[in-house]
Amino acid sequence: MKEKIVVDTLDKKQTISRDIYGHFSEHLGRCIYGGFWVGKDSKIDNVNGYNKAVVQAFKDIDIPNLRWPGGCFADEYHWKDGIGPKENRKRMINTNWGGVVEDNSFGTHEFMGLCEELDCKPYICGNVGSGSVREMDEWIEYMTFDGESPMARLRAQNGHEKAWKLDYFGIGNENWGCGGNMRAEFYADNYRRYQTFVRQYGKDKIFKIAGGANSDDYNWTDVVMESAGKMMDGISLHYYTLEGRWEDKKCATAFDKGGWYRIMKNAFRIDEVIRRHSEMMDKHDPEKRVALVVDEWGNWFACEPGTNPGFLYQQNSVCDAVVAAVHLNIFNNHSDRVRVANLAQAVNVLQSPVLTEGDKVVLTPTWYVFHAFKEHQGATLLGTSFASQSARIHDDQSGQDIVLPGLSVSASEKEKSGKTNYLVTIANPDVDKSKTVEITLAGLKGKIASASGTIVNGEKMNSINTFEKCDAVTEKSLSVKVLDADSVEIELPAHSVASVTVIA
Repeated sequence: MKEKIVVDTLDKKQTISRDIYGHFSEHLGRCIYGGFWVGKDSKIDNVNGYNKAVVQAFKDIDIPNLRWPGGCFADEYHWKDGIGPKENRKRMINTNWGGVVEDNSFGTHEFMGLCEELDCKPYICGNVGSGSVREMDEWIEYMTFDGESPMARLRAQNGHEKAWKLDYFGIGNENWGCGGNMRAEFYADNYRRYQTFVRQYGKDKIFKIAGGANSDDYNWTDVVMESAGKMMDGISLHYYTLEGRWEDKKCATAFDKGGWYRIMKNAFRIDEVIRRHSEMMDKHDPEKRVALVVDEWGNWFACEPGTNPGFLYQQNSVCDAVVAAVHLNIFNNHSDRVRVANLAQAVNVLQSPVLTEGDKVVLTPTWYVFHAFKEHQGATLLGTSFASQSARIHDDQSGQDIVLPGLSVSASEKEKSGKTNYLVTIANPDVDKSKTVEITLAGLKGKIASASGTIVNGEKMNSINTFEKCDAVTEKSLSVKVLDADSVEIELPAHSVASVTVIA
């Protein structure tokens, strides 16, 4: 059976925000220290203390924004501890992640410098859980005020005369949990108060993001939007993909075929979760002014054996690649409301695009998916439909069949060098079956001039890249057959992700 995808080139929708392709860096495990930051005196090749190879890896996928300092760490982080001479910075215990000493050698200046090296927007999350309004007020002044003021003078004394441009600021993180165990009503009132002091100095607007819901807590979104929707630019959503129950997590390569399908079922569920949160938002914001910010998403497995359980270090397999593609396609297709998203996390934590070990750096299957999808950034979303045989398995654990959509698809167009480039990204969640896929660009003016493709997959459903063998899963060339003036065909292997570029 041939699978068929139709891309309606006349059904031009909204622009896919570049910021959907953002990343997340928390003071957790080896994400900052030993990940992005090695220090200026390190023997590891670095630029101003940032691991040069790690920086280049993220530049190569056109990282649009980076979220920091958490996560749960954000609501125990006091920014003044991380400025000034390194020898004078306070040492603290990171009570959320591993009980290790945090020496605050990576703070505001180092983060803003990292964003400059990456040429990406900073997304900073402020402390509502254990911080004061004054603390947040002064941090905003320190970062963004360019006149005469106590915090601007302090910033200059610490070596940065000019103010920074701060694009995104989150008012708290997971305030329903590690950020304060608040009720929605209580957080909404706190948000109203704290955001008042996230002032706009000068012409550069700070995009204010309210702390949003955990997964399918639609009441949280409803309550916070009703109370404070007019005072925010975005509201967050956290959604992690698990195989099953939280307490039953296995390491990232230990799933069987039933586990694969359970993981994929939960990955596809993000579509319903976004849709229902969007319905809550539509009640209070029918114009869709407020963005849904999915600033923590990805697979959450048990940590790798022998590693600190508080560091959340996990491997990254073909499964992660397919899960990443499913999410990014869904975000693209909901980009009327989803305008910022951040994969958790960037380096050495959870579903990371990059892993490090000393001076060694490996790109994971997830990195290759971001590379394959990067031309969607800033492109125009196109309407798509497909006819595909569902992927299914009988799940012995539940005694029921798990049925998945046969494909995950999104498409966009972008003008480049006077020609229209169409990008179609496709994931095959079927763990066993390859598929012949015909892609028709309906309404195409003229005809196809050229077509090319890439494929991300591995020999096995849990194939990984290691420091010893870093190329088991990469992005490789995919043959694309032009059938006629508006159609192409590909062979899509099992458990794979494809990108097809058509130029007309």
